[in-house]
Amino acid sequence: MRAPLSWLREYVDLPAGTTGSDVQERLVAAGLEVERVERLGAGLAGPLVVGEVLAIEELSGFKKPIRFCQVDVGKANGTGEPQNIVCGATNFRVGDKVVVILPGGVLPGDFRISARKTYGKTSEGMICSARELGMGDDHDGIIVLPPEHEVGTDAIELLELVDEVLDIAVTPDRGYCLSMRGIARETATAYGLPLRDPALLDVPTPNAHGYPVEVADPIGCTRFTARTVTNVDPDAVSPLWLQRRLQKAGMRPISLAVDVTNYVMLELGQPLHAYDRSRVKGTIGVRRAAQGEKLTTLDGTQRTLDAEDLVITDDSGPIGLAGVMGGAHTEIDDTGATTTEIVVEAAHFDPVAVARTSRRHKLSSEAAKRFERGTDPLTTSAAAQRTVDLLVLLAGGTAEAGVTEVITPSAPHTIAIPADHPDRVAGTSYGRETVVRRLQQVGCDVYGSDELVVTVPSWRPDLRDPNDLAEEVIRLEGYENLPSTLPKPPSGHGLTEGQLLRRRVGRALAGAGYVEVQAYPFVGEASFDQLALDKDDPRRRTVRLVNPLSDEEPGLRTTLLPGLLATLRRNEGRGAHDLALFETGLVFLPTGDEPLPPKLPVDRRPTAEEIAALDAALPHQPRHVAVVLAGSREPAGWWGKGYGASWADAVEAARTVAREADLELTVRQAQFAPWHPGRCAALHVNDQLVGHAGELHPRVIKALSLPERTSAMELDLDLVERAKGGPLRAPRVSTFPVATQDVALVVDTGVAAAEVEAALRDGAGELLESLRLFDVFTGEQIGEGRKSLAYALRFRAPDRTLTAEEASAARDAAVERAAERTGAVLRGV
Repeated sequence: MRAPLSWLREYVDLPAGTTGSDVQERLVAAGLEVERVERLGAGLAGPLVVGEVLAIEELSGFKKPIRFCQVDVGKANGTGEPQNIVCGATNFRVGDKVVVILPGGVLPGDFRISARKTYGKTSEGMICSARELGMGDDHDGIIVLPPEHEVGTDAIELLELVDEVLDIAVTPDRGYCLSMRGIARETATAYGLPLRDPALLDVPTPNAHGYPVEVADPIGCTRFTARTVTNVDPDAVSPLWLQRRLQKAGMRPISLAVDVTNYVMLELGQPLHAYDRSRVKGTIGVRRAAQGEKLTTLDGTQRTLDAEDLVITDDSGPIGLAGVMGGAHTEIDDTGATTTEIVVEAAHFDPVAVARTSRRHKLSSEAAKRFERGTDPLTTSAAAQRTVDLLVLLAGGTAEAGVTEVITPSAPHTIAIPADHPDRVAGTSYGRETVVRRLQQVGCDVYGSDELVVTVPSWRPDLRDPNDLAEEVIRLEGYENLPSTLPKPPSGHGLTEGQLLRRRVGRALAGAGYVEVQAYPFVGEASFDQLALDKDDPRRRTVRLVNPLSDEEPGLRTTLLPGLLATLRRNEGRGAHDLALFETGLVFLPTGDEPLPPKLPVDRRPTAEEIAALDAALPHQPRHVAVVLAGSREPAGWWGKGYGASWADAVEAARTVAREADLELTVRQAQFAPWHPGRCAALHVNDQLVGHAGELHPRVIKALSLPERTSAMELDLDLVERAKGGPLRAPRVSTFPVATQDVALVVDTGVAAAEVEAALRDGAGELLESLRLFDVFTGEQIGEGRKSLAYALRFRAPDRTLTAEEASAARDAAVERAAERTGAVLRGV
């Protein structure tokens, strides 16, 4: 909504010197979003005057029409002699009044005017168009003024070229601010000044002599007012002040009748429609459309109506979409040259019906924008009266005595609210007097002491419950005045174990050189094809979105890898070749057996059973952690050659996550898409599979255009959390030295290192502090089909220094257990 400051001053006596920026600051503090203040006429300087064309000489020999004009500008040029002006416009003639800027003047855009020779003539100024004066985009011709304006009159004041316009982004809950009346009310409240309400008019009572109206749908149309004006001068045009106000508000002047209805809509917020009475056949009606009915709207489009559309009709059928757009059959044409009798409609339509009709037909209009946000139903009579008054004043019309009012009876909306409710919502103390005063400023009637009964004004349909009223008090008192207070949680509460684990995992991976990213959680079939997942892979079963951002990715992710790998590919394509990324987030694993969610109530809090039923309808949503690596893990330098990222780094990332949960991770060889079948590890915790790690399959790397040897890891963080078995305990620091024993065991190549490790741990007993595999060797020395695994065993006692015999005995026991379970033998024996 564009609100000219000069128009706003008609309803509020703003202090002298108040600028648009001052009003913007007050309205923003009150909760309105004033996007900008447009300063019209900035840089404009006269002399800019009214001139009369005395003579026109058509110049020939040029590619376009050129006219050499003599224009009377009175005493504005200091001599009283006519000005000689060259002009390329042809939409004026001798005797017309035009707008002339004389040498020394400046047009918007710092365009300075001087006498200059052009087309073989000396031009002493310029005859101006609307666009050149900053009045609009119309550049088809110069401005032709009504003949009553005197030559030499200051055109800057006449055309109201200097003004400030507030450009307000009106939110859906503040539809009343789509009018000067609503903005003036907010301005008056912000400044603590009285409001001259333009809707307070003397309106005649309804009678039986008005134009016949029949409302068949009293829910869709709760109020319909009809007035008739006769003897309208078809040649009457909108005065300059009316045209300028429409232009400043962002609307184009069309004809007097149309301009008047648009003006009243901007003024009061009540959309209106004017019918050419000679084109309306019989009674005007309001009903739902019959399925398949046809209507040609004012934009010239023939529309097929839906049974839910609310329409205006006469005896011939539909003549308009109620609240959206009128029909072409009964319109007043752009000139109004044939219209002498006008029927004015001012009605209140159901916001939902108007909104659905507007969207169904993809037809947006200024009227629909207001109706769907909720208009004031009690303003219809005043809006119709205001329209009649202007048509009588400006078009010489006669108002018929007949007044039609069709009203669906309704009671005003009331809300019961404790007087201290705004205090409890805001966390501060306003007091009853402040609450009552602010609600009355909004337009409410307030009764009661501790328990207030508030009658909501008709122009505020958004006020439905006590919290809405609390918001009004808080915003008018000033959001900036709310105290900043921190919550005081009870002692002993804090982050959950899961939250603490996730933070530790994030810090640990970041410390290991990984960069955290957040990818879009959307996937499509193409993503699974690129990962080479089998057709029956459970990860292909997704939760499909009804309104996805992209039709190619309509599902919610079942794995973190597609988003992570896309991020890696994008960064690699932009020159970052050494990459290590990680992400933690939810994945969505539907079974297909989830029940339909219940429809929750809106008038109360859902019960525990309803919430449980809602939860049961949701898919399983475990939290995963995943990493991807490519390029160099350690760059080359003076310190050495460096090395590239490999499957082992992906496995180590999984071990890092497990260590933060104080768990030992068991790694076993596996085959699982999208990993390389010979370089894929299954990750277990307490014999439960929690994820996979390794190098991606070459076909996957090619399909995704990834760097060679790209590796990845993904595991279920929720399973890791459940396996850790309680809060993380700090390690005990021993004052006794450690005893280290190394062993090299030869086993068959088919024996997993994890099995050997588990046997060593079991045999070593409580003295074993840690166990680490530091070498794997194969070769002729140990025979074909055999491999050597070298482990470092660290022993420590909590209460004494171990002897060499104790450490050796523990090592021997560990080797003996490994021999029993895996057939391992000491290397060299």
